[in-house]
Amino acid sequence: MLQLHPIQSTEDIFPEYRDTPIGLLLEYHNLNKSHNSYSSARLLIGMCMDNRKSLKIPENFAYIMRTGGACLKGKEFNISYAIGVGNIKYMAIIGHDRCGMSNLKAHRNDYIIGITHNAGWTKEQAAEYFDQEALNFEIGNEIEFTLKEVNRLRKLYPGIVIAPLFYLLDDNSLCHIIEK
Repeated sequence: MLQLHPIQSTEDIFPEYRDTPIGLLLEYHNLNKSHNSYSSARLLIGMCMDNRKSLKIPENFAYIMRTGGACLKGKEFNISYAIGVGNIKYMAIIGHDRCGMSNLKAHRNDYIIGITHNAGWTKEQAAEYFDQEALNFEIGNEIEFTLKEVNRLRKLYPGIVIAPLFYLLDDNSLCHIIEK
């Protein structure tokens, strides 16, 4: 069973992330650390596009890439740009609970009705598109997927420190995902 480690004090931040931009992210968001001024980004954050999440971080502190389920597949050029041109050495991948990209089948009917009504597609077009694409975007268990994405990115960018984090919607806090 995968577990989460809450951050309620600086001592709760895993040692490998203390005194890094990842540790600062946790301090800003969870511990209400006073915001410093930044002229350039210190890390790249990959997180879900879900509108229920908002990070408490200073201006210019991070590049933020928001995609369904925090899945960054197909975004490697953008990540590489932030690393190469933006001089980024740290990343945080943030999953969250109750993600819409988990158990997509449960949303099929709403998807079809919504895209038909809002985008002008036919019901058949919407159903066919959902059926073709949903498997590509299904993440399953949110914590497990976040770890898989972090491990995939660590293989691609071995010189970058990448932390798996988890956002809890009930209290808007960030937690470490305990890796085993």
